[in-house]
Order: sequence, then structure tokens, then C-alpha cells
Amino acid sequence: MLIASNELPNDVDALKALVAEQATKLDGFYSDKEQLVARNEQLESKVILLQEQLNLALAKRYAASSEKISPDQVCLFDEPEVEIPATDDTDDVIVVPAHTRKKRGRKPLPDNLPRIDVIHELPEDERHCPHDGQLLAEIDAVISEQLDIIPAKIQVVRHIRKKYACSCGQCIKTAPLPAQPIPKSMASPGLLAHIAVSKYQDALPLYRQETILQRIGVELPRATLANWMIQAGKLIQPVINLLRDRLLDYDLLQMDETTVQVLNEQGKTAQSKSYLWLQRGGPPEQPVVLYDYDPGRGASVPKRLLAGFTGYLQTDGYDGYNAVVAANGLIHVGCMAHARRKFSEAVKAQGKKKKKGKAHQGLALIQKLYRVEKQARRLTSDERYTCRQQQARPTLDELRRWLDDSLPLVPPTSATGKAMHYLRREWDKLVRYLDDGRLEIDNNGAENAIRPFVVGRKNWLFSASVKGVTASANLYSLIETAKANGLEPYAYLRYLFTALPKAETVEVIEALLPGNVDPDQIRNC
Repeated sequence: MLIASNELPNDVDALKALVAEQATKLDGFYSDKEQLVARNEQLESKVILLQEQLNLALAKRYAASSEKISPDQVCLFDEPEVEIPATDDTDDVIVVPAHTRKKRGRKPLPDNLPRIDVIHELPEDERHCPHDGQLLAEIDAVISEQLDIIPAKIQVVRHIRKKYACSCGQCIKTAPLPAQPIPKSMASPGLLAHIAVSKYQDALPLYRQETILQRIGVELPRATLANWMIQAGKLIQPVINLLRDRLLDYDLLQMDETTVQVLNEQGKTAQSKSYLWLQRGGPPEQPVVLYDYDPGRGASVPKRLLAGFTGYLQTDGYDGYNAVVAANGLIHVGCMAHARRKFSEAVKAQGKKKKKGKAHQGLALIQKLYRVEKQARRLTSDERYTCRQQQARPTLDELRRWLDDSLPLVPPTSATGKAMHYLRREWDKLVRYLDDGRLEIDNNGAENAIRPFVVGRKNWLFSASVKGVTASANLYSLIETAKANGLEPYAYLRYLFTALPKAETVEVIEALLPGNVDPDQIRNC
């Protein structure tokens, strides 16, 4: 409240007291202003954060999921609504300035498929020339191919064991039954392989397989199918053990983990989460992919799984690996895809702003690194190392300078701020892929290997028991390792389930590992 000059006291002491009183009030006003400004900044930050979360949620629901930035990006119709034009069987060559480009037609059907010829002839009364009436002679044939399919066929394999006897009446012998994958079971190696591949590769739950079998006249309860998978998982344990030895003997390894729900697990409720851990590594010519079940996600799990391993360990940013890295002297390699994903989400969180911000800048630099990787994909490890030193290292130096300059300018709680802080925190691990041409820029190989389980989990939702999830981990391991080694999973499992029960030595089992099996060897098993 202002005081008129004629109302001011003439006494000096009174004036001093009045000035002191006004100074105290003014200090209070400044303090209140600072609090209000701070509060306003907090609210503005919260509004920005909430707007980013809303934009990101809308982008995840409606926008494309790609992390790439393309200035020439075009809008595409949803796949089910696009009418695909008819294609012919030939490749037309279109000449474009400076290069030629092939117009892709329909791919030819595989040569290994059996062919059934259906002959189409002209009726006899149409085989005459309309000009002179002479009989037309056959000169050639026009061949077109259609793909046909024969639904699943179930058959019964009868094992007829001949019995022999001596006229003395005291000696009778019966031909032995070959060792079976599940003794005294009616499940053949082919049936077990079909059920396993249907569930673990095609994500077809057992209750659906039960229905499909019923449709073709076979009654096999899902409980029986589940028990067979548990028995099959036990059968292949020696193969899994040898694959783990091969995995740990090599000095490059990727890891990832995901959740799994197990209903009957001691000490845990049915609603609690357990974990399936994935390891991907082994020699490049004999890759290994292993799944392992564990009820927890603590540091003790990677410690157990990495016992005896030395070399490069590539993971995402999960801190649970840090203890074993330090204890075992491992070289920890990060995942640039995680950094890219965070910047991509930050771009989406900004919504449809016309001005490109820090998130766009960071993502563009990371995308530049991935373009180098695309160019180096087919190079040898030594060539890739050289390529990265020449092309990727300067970009990483630029990215680091940009990060150091930009980090103070961005609110740490924003999506862009979180992406930048992740990049700075993980920097040493993220750039370590430059040290060895065998290393990958990211952990996507492990993430892709764990994806079949994630897809299957959406269909079957949970495992009933620890035995069941352990068997599932083993079967997933064999199927994914077979695929990584260029083997068709059903053919390999059928071959393995036939040969493994007869294997009596480690050397024989070693020969059955996916990396040691010739595809032609199992094709006609």
C-alpha cells in the first residue's frame, strides 16, 4: 500500500522503521514471486510431459511403428484394403536414366515340389485347319503352374515284430522294437515334431491342435499333447547341454529376457511373473540360440548363465548384467537400437510440430550410423571394422559433440531429455561395437530370436508348470537354433527324435547338433 508524502512521519527513527517494514514486505513479495515462478515452471514441465505422453500414446495407436526418418515417405493404404494387381510370370526390364531396374513379377514355384501334369487337348473335331481342312499336328505346349495343397494326412505306423521259435519248444525270440522318443507311447517322431513346431514356431496352442486333430478324426486330449511336449523336452536335454558348451566357448554373446507366467510355481502366486532368458552366440558358422527359464530377473541369473564365459556380452540397458560383467571381466556392449527407439519416441511425443527439434537431430545422426551398417552388412569382419572406422566413427564424434552441447538445453524429464540422458549414460557401451568387426551395432539379433516366444505367449498366455515351461524353453532353443543353421525345423526335429533315443555316446549326440547336420541328410528322413 502506497503512503502519500504528506503522510510520512518527520521523525528519522520512525522513517527508518517504516523503511525496514517495507523492506521486509518486499522480501516476502520476492519470495512469493520466486515460489510462484518455480511452481509455474513445474506446471509447464508437467503440461509438456503430459502432452508428450498423449502424443506418444496416439502415435503408438494410430501411427506407423517404424523408427526411420524418410523425407520422401509416402502414405500407404492398409494392407487388407489394397487390391493387388495381377502379375505375369516374366521379369520386364524397364530402362531408367543411369541404370536399369527389374520389374518384379510372380516368383516361380520351388523346383523341389512334386509336379502333377494335367493334359488339356483340343477336341478332335477342332483339330482341323479352317483354311484347308487338314488335320493339325501337335507342335508344342503352353505350360502354366498352380499351387495346390493336400490337407494334413494322419497315418498309423504299425511296428510288426516277428517272433521266432525252435521246434524244441523252449526257445522263443522276438525282434526288438527300435528305441522310441517316448517309450510305450503311440507318438511317433513325426507326430512329436509336428506338435512341437505347430506350437513353438507357428504359435498354435495345444487346445487348437486338439480341435484340428478332432476334425480329421483323431482324439488326442490337450493334456496328452502337453505331457508329450514335457517328455520331448526332457529327451533333448543332452543336446541342449552340448549347445550351451558351444555357446560359452565362443567369445561373442547376446542376451535378452522377457516375462512368462507360470501357474503352479512353488513360492509364487499364479499372477506373478517369471522370466525366460535368451542367449544368442556361438561360432558364426554354427550359431546357437538358447532359452532358459528362471523365476527371477536378478543378477544371480546372468551369473549362472554366463559361468565360464569370457569375451563380449551385448545386452540392452538393463542393470542386472553389470555385476557379472564386473565379476567375470566381460566386455559389455550396448544396444544402439534402444537409443534410437527412445529418440524415435521423443519425435512422436512432440506431435505434429513444423519445427524439427533436438529429438529429430539426434535420431537423424543415429540413422546415419545405421546406413553405414547397411553398407557393411555383407563385408567380412575385418572389412566391416575398417568401414566403421572410416565412416561411423566421425558420425559418432559428431553425435557426442551434439549431445554435450544440447543436453543442458533440454528438460531432463521430457522424452527428448530422457533419450539424451540414456545416450550419455550408455555411451561407452554403445560405441564399443567399433572395436571389433564381428560385433553388431545393436542387440536386435537377440530381440528377434526371442520374438517367436513373445508371439506364442499372446496365444497360449501361460505355462501350467515349471516342467512345462522348462520343456518349452528347450524346444524353442532347438527350433530357433535349427533355423539359424539353415535347417527346416520339422525335418530336423523328426530326424532328431528318431536318432536321439538310439544315441549312446557323447560323440553320437554331438553329431546330431543342428550345426553338424546336413540339410540333405534330414530332408528325406
